[in-house]
Amino acid sequence: MADEQNKEIVSDLADLKDIAADAHVGDAADIAATAEVPLREQELDEHGRAYATGRRKDAVARVWLKPGKGKVTVNGRDQEVYFARPTLRLIINQPFAITEREGQYDIVATVRGGGLSGQAGAVKHGISQALTKYEPALRATVKAAGFLTRDSRVVERKKYGRAKARRSFQFSKR
Repeated sequence: MADEQNKEIVSDLADLKDIAADAHVGDAADIAATAEVPLREQELDEHGRAYATGRRKDAVARVWLKPGKGKVTVNGRDQEVYFARPTLRLIINQPFAITEREGQYDIVATVRGGGLSGQAGAVKHGISQALTKYEPALRATVKAAGFLTRDSRVVERKKYGRAKARRSFQFSKR
């Protein structure tokens, strides 16, 4: 009796394997393009801007997005001045690259807390949120890239009796 049940289960699993092999497995952009999700409404303020908050580590960014020439202003300074490292500017421009919207929107951001790397991640998160509020059709693409998810990794606290969070003091035999 148990052998008959096992044979049925094995044949069911084989059928599932065939179905999975037949299914088209694509990258995130293909999945986002084929997914039929009802569009959200466009959320704009009285000035025609989309507002969003981005967070990363201890940094919090308030981001306003409006149509323009692609100028990014962070804390009243140009992005090249505020984020001097090219890698940080690359992080900020990722949402525009993935949605093919480079140079179409002006960004005004205010950032507080954390270091430059965390601030760049917070601005990227805020830009992604604001972009989906301005153009709800882009939400699937941005979400598939993982830009709408807040990166919750933070620094681990220092423990009592240790040099750092996990590192202990150097052992001395004598």
